Amino acid sequence: MPVGIAIGYYLRKGLAKKLTGSIEEKAEKLLAETKNKQRELLLQAKDKAIQIIDEAKKEEEGRRQDLLSAQKRLEKRESLFDQKLLELQEKQQKLYDKANQVEKVKAEIQKIKDDHLAKLEEISGLTKEEAKKFLLDRTEKTIKEELVVRISKLERESSDVLDVKAKELLSLAIERCASSHATEITTTTITIPSDEMKGRIIGREGRNIKTIEQLTGTEIIIDDTPEAITVSGFSPIRRHVAKKALEKLILDGRIHPGRIEEAVEQAKKELAMDIKKAGEDAVYELGVAGFDPKLVQILGRLKYRTSFGQNALQHSLEVAHLSALLAEELGANVSVAKKAGLLHDIGKAVDHEVTGTHPEIGRDIAKKFNIPEEIIIPIATHHDDMPPTLEAIIVKVADAISGARPGARKDTYEHYLQRLEDLEKVARSFDGVEKTYAIQAGREIRVFVTPDKIDDLGALKLAQEIAKKIEEELKYPGEIKVNVIREKRVVEYAR
Repeated sequence: MPVGIAIGYYLRKGLAKKLTGSIEEKAEKLLAETKNKQRELLLQAKDKAIQIIDEAKKEEEGRRQDLLSAQKRLEKRESLFDQKLLELQEKQQKLYDKANQVEKVKAEIQKIKDDHLAKLEEISGLTKEEAKKFLLDRTEKTIKEELVVRISKLERESSDVLDVKAKELLSLAIERCASSHATEITTTTITIPSDEMKGRIIGREGRNIKTIEQLTGTEIIIDDTPEAITVSGFSPIRRHVAKKALEKLILDGRIHPGRIEEAVEQAKKELAMDIKKAGEDAVYELGVAGFDPKLVQILGRLKYRTSFGQNALQHSLEVAHLSALLAEELGANVSVAKKAGLLHDIGKAVDHEVTGTHPEIGRDIAKKFNIPEEIIIPIATHHDDMPPTLEAIIVKVADAISGARPGARKDTYEHYLQRLEDLEKVARSFDGVEKTYAIQAGREIRVFVTPDKIDDLGALKLAQEIAKKIEEELKYPGEIKVNVIREKRVVEYAR
């Protein structure tokens, strides 16, 4: 038994020793393989690093070569630039030298010229100016008669040709533009249904007719003419307002101061509409567009304005038509000439309210409404001796044609209107005056004052001052009655 155990022990020990040796061999073998792989990896890494370093060196070498070549090119260009700069400086110096030589030559030539001129003056005994005058005088004497004959012939021929051509153009334009030559008058007749209406218009103690005359600034003439009354006044606007108001009162039948005031206000509103329509009709008739509505309304006011007895709106339309025809014949701007002809007297629509001549007022109005400068020039210069543009000359000629046609104007009528306007203007120049109306053909001036500013004593003093100023500043036949009216109304409502 103990022998078996010993044998078993030694057998097991030997087996264990054998197994241990086998494991150590495997470990040593695995370690050797690992070291071999590590060496291979290190070698591969070194090779890769060497390769990368070589490539980097090659790239650096390439960049160095590029920089060297670029530097060489720059150095070459710099040397070329320096060379060209030197060449330019040399050329510039040569030009300076040549310029100095030219100046020297010019100075020498001038000196020679002056010497020759001095010798000529010494030989002839005349200065340069005297010699020039001598030659001109001699030449003039030689060909004077021939020049006079030739100039006279040219002037005669050109004058005849231009005269014929101008007459042809003007006659053609006048022939193609036919307008009414009716002149304005200072009275308007109103038909009434019966003579009984005359008494109602006059009213108790004349209160109705006085109210109408005060509100409209006209004179109502009621005479023996059957079924008719007459409105007299130099202002067409006032006559029109009075006529409209009377027609409304006659149609309504109720005639008293309160109703008269309403009728006058309605008539003024209708007149404003009629003025606007007159301006629109004028623009439509000419076929022009682009005007501001307010400018068209101002244009319509010319329907109730006269110039030497000629209706201002009708005159403006005629000038516009004539301007367009003349511009077409002369090759000018037809649109500009037509618009300028229509607006050339626009200043007359407001010249009673604004100081200045109507061309100046018209120019300011046109500028206010942004009218082009080419149209403003004819408006402002149509009364000048020499207008600056062809269109302005055309408008001036058309204006003269329209005013000079037989029957178009009445000079005495215009003087009459001017006298009445001056009379009203003198009365309006005093402080506290509200409205002024010249009536009775200028034999009476009615002055309405502000009652809060002028009392009864002030009204008496004002009448005397107005009369004195009229005597000093105006020329008139006979005498003028100054009627100062101070009226204060207080209105209150019972509710």
